[in-house]
Amino acid sequence: MRLYKKFLDGVPEYLARYYWWAYLWRWGIWFFDHQPIINAILLGQYDKLLKKTLAQIDTKPDAKILQLTCVYGKLTPSLLSSTDNEIHLCDVATGQLQLARRKTRNVDRCHLARMNAECLGYRNDAFDQVIVFFLFHEMPAEARLNTYAEIARVVRPGGSVLITEYAATPQRHWLYRFLPSRLFIGRLEPFLPGFWQEDVTAKLSGALERNDKALDGEPVVEYCFAGFYRVMRFNLV
Repeated sequence: MRLYKKFLDGVPEYLARYYWWAYLWRWGIWFFDHQPIINAILLGQYDKLLKKTLAQIDTKPDAKILQLTCVYGKLTPSLLSSTDNEIHLCDVATGQLQLARRKTRNVDRCHLARMNAECLGYRNDAFDQVIVFFLFHEMPAEARLNTYAEIARVVRPGGSVLITEYAATPQRHWLYRFLPSRLFIGRLEPFLPGFWQEDVTAKLSGALERNDKALDGEPVVEYCFAGFYRVMRFNLV
């Protein structure tokens, strides 16, 4: 039996197959949740990306916020420090939720639940803001489409979607132009080449339209690391 099948406990097959070592294996969870490691993976840009993300957090009173999947590092504690609002956090991996609970155990307004981003258990229009931090590039195309659909369903009209991710195909960036580094990144992140080609605005807009919702103009976009990463805020009508 292939090793990844030992990690299939209720998680998507692609997650176990390609990322068991990073998100499901207990030693991997321990290793990657160190700030120097995370910062190195993001090529020294973690703090800049975190700052740009937190600057777009919805802080209006009584706003309900969904962080779609746990992430390594200090995003969740920083999010809780940036707003007094209710935070919901879901992930399909129990190990990730256990890690998040250890970081938030003293905060009663942070609610954790085990859910697949492709099939959320929340009601329609449940949240004022949905935050997605480096998730889409780790999903195959069909899983991304399902996740766009779920985001569009649970975000309220007048709310917002905040996506921090790789930018579109960085053809002028040296990491992309240098073939060995491009191949290495593609090896570690097998779904990133497909995501590079994806029009995030069009995908999210289409999903919203199918839920009788619409974007309020173009997204607010901030770039980082010479256009290699981006923070996108999509406001809804």
